[in-house]
This record gives sequence, C-alpha cells and structure tokens, in this order.
Amino acid sequence: MKRFSARPGHHRTSDWPTGRRIAALAVTVAVLTALAGTVAYITGRSHGTTTAGPSPTSAGPSLPTTAPSPSAHRAKGTSVAAPPSTSDPVAFARAAAKALWTYDTRTTATQQEQLAGLKRWMTNEKKYDDFDSVSAQIPTPVLWSRMRDQDQHASATVAEGHYPQAFKTALAEDPAAITQAYVYVVTVTGKQKIAWKTGGGGAESRSVTLAVQCRPKTDCALAAVAPQVYP
Repeated sequence: MKRFSARPGHHRTSDWPTGRRIAALAVTVAVLTALAGTVAYITGRSHGTTTAGPSPTSAGPSLPTTAPSPSAHRAKGTSVAAPPSTSDPVAFARAAAKALWTYDTRTTATQQEQLAGLKRWMTNEKKYDDFDSVSAQIPTPVLWSRMRDQDQHASATVAEGHYPQAFKTALAEDPAAITQAYVYVVTVTGKQKIAWKTGGGGAESRSVTLAVQCRPKTDCALAAVAPQVYP
C-alpha cells in the first residue's frame, strides 16, 4: 500500500503572515539580504561546539555551550520528545529537526496533538516566535487522519548541523548584531524512515534550516523554520 506523504510542499515567503515574520528589527535587514534576499532572520550567537561556526570576536559575546540533556519525556497524547536542555544552537537545531521529522499516528491521534508537542520547543518571546512556519511542516488534519488509518509512523536520524555560510558572513560583518535577539540560523541534514501497518515503508533524505534562539544563561528554543534550505 502506498504511503501518504507527510512532507510539506514549498511555501513562498510571501505566504507567511506579516505579523509573524522574524524580520522585526532593523538589524535583521542585513541578515535578510545576505541569507534569503526576502526573508530576514535575526542573527544569533557566534559560538557553537557541535560544528564549525562563527568565530567569537571582542565585539560579540563569549558564551558557554553545554551538551544537551536527555529528552526522552513526551507529553501525554503526543510522540514528540521534549526539547533538550542546551545552550548550543547547533545541538538544539539537530534535536529540533529530529523532532520535526519524527511522528507516530498510532500514539498521536490528531494533528493538533502533534502540534502541541512541538509548541513546547518554541521560544516564549512572541516577537520571535513564528509557530506558523513550524506548523507548515506537519501534515494537515485530514491527511493526518488518513495516515492514522494506516498506522503510519516515522523515525529520523540526523547526519549533521551547521551554520549556513551566508549567516556566518553576515555575523562577521556585524558581530554586535548578535546581542539583540540571540537567534541563530542552522541548517540540519538527515534521513527520515517511514513505515505503515501493511509492512510497507521507505526512507528519504531530509534537510531544514532553523532559526534557534539561545540567550545567555538560558536554554535554547526554536524560533522558526526557514522557507527554504540554505547551504
């Protein structure tokens, strides 16, 4: 039996609600131009341990990073893992991507329950919270119901995470901009494995660019999903 695709289509940046865009501050414009040309992401921390990233400078903060704590706990009614406790933007982005690519309709009855689980990953700063971009990654309620009829579920493995070159370039040009919102841009790649009750299954490569907020002395949180992947 053919599986139902849970992979969302491409969304134009013009489809994003204006009030929900991360392009809220003047400093974002510079990053917008360098990174997407039409969608702004506020620059963030210049220090990460998981992969090579922007180098710390005297003009920017020097912040510690931590290994993510285990996050096996899941909220009732959802297969979404809890966010890890970490100050490393790349480590958090890797975990967030895995959460986005993992689902189980056998234990999560509705799309709304899945979204509720993902909502726990979001920043509590409304100015930078673009949950609409996260919701767009999840199948519609009708499709979720059809997937549940087939007990469709997916697991994910993450290959790597890195700061896109455009983000590193923008940060190098204006290191102080990092201190305004502490939002990092991280691209994550991996693989998603899907299965359903008739014994069918398949796997496909996945990639996503995430905006992750990591303020000093605070655990990282998800701000948004980029409308496209940046190298």
